[in-house]
Amino acid sequence: MSKGFKVFAGNSNKPLAEKICRNIGIRLGKCDIRRFSDGEIWVKYSENIRGSDVFIVQSTGMPSENLIELLIMIDAARRSSANQITAVIPYFGYARQDRKDQPRVSISAKLMANLITVAGADRVISMDLHAGQVQGFFDIPLDHLYSSAVFLKNLSKQKFENLVVASPDVGGIKLARAYAKRLNADLVVVDKRRPQANVSEIINVIGEVKNKNIIIVDDLVDTAGTFTQAVYKFKERGAKSIIGICTHAIFSGGAVDLINKAPIDKLYVTDTHHNPKIDLMKKVSLISVASVFGEAIVRTYKNQSISSLFDIDKG
Repeated sequence: MSKGFKVFAGNSNKPLAEKICRNIGIRLGKCDIRRFSDGEIWVKYSENIRGSDVFIVQSTGMPSENLIELLIMIDAARRSSANQITAVIPYFGYARQDRKDQPRVSISAKLMANLITVAGADRVISMDLHAGQVQGFFDIPLDHLYSSAVFLKNLSKQKFENLVVASPDVGGIKLARAYAKRLNADLVVVDKRRPQANVSEIINVIGEVKNKNIIIVDDLVDTAGTFTQAVYKFKERGAKSIIGICTHAIFSGGAVDLINKAPIDKLYVTDTHHNPKIDLMKKVSLISVASVFGEAIVRTYKNQSISSLFDIDKG
């Protein structure tokens, strides 16, 4: 029988974990995470968690130590007799490696799912997975949340005319169509090819963008190559204004410079990935998803349905 629930955080995104706890009305649990001189990670829960439902907020993106921290935190909670352990993974790193797209490569998303399961997690909560099929890689329940709840609330306050929602690639059509349906807008798709990792080339734009206000919807922006290429292509074809929506603001490599130079009016991102670079970018506005994760945690603890938190998938 559970003795209540507690929320703890690794080092990947403590600011988000603290916001989640404030939203719920509890304090963030105390957990001591140290590194030995050789780099090994050591974890100790600084309070009693025996019989408690434990929620661990930790993303698995860069650096790789984030994943190791999560696994050790799960194992430590299991060995401390926690009742239920839920891995709250705002940004699930390695989700893009979801298939064998060429010979002799790993399906790393499946490997990460196996590691988290074997470590002792009973459940996973994540947001905007790059590939929906990653849910099936886990042999434990996974609740897939969508950032659309906070983005659509923000967009609904703005008045748009001649609005078009754009998907930067074919894989994002379902998500873009859901936004287009909610915003009563047309849909545009960018046809691209990727000759190698982190490199993309736009072949064509499917749909009319001239004199239109464009909203580009994507689950993540990494190097920003695809995103900014789409922005320039839309401008070439006469787009009136361009707004971007991105859940996971990775911004690796030269992404910051590319976005700052691109003819985009605004890029809205969430705080699933803690990125200090955002504070230096005038065109980027951060919208917190702490309320969505907080609600999911409370409902999970109470064994209540959380389907209303991801009904965007019905679009």
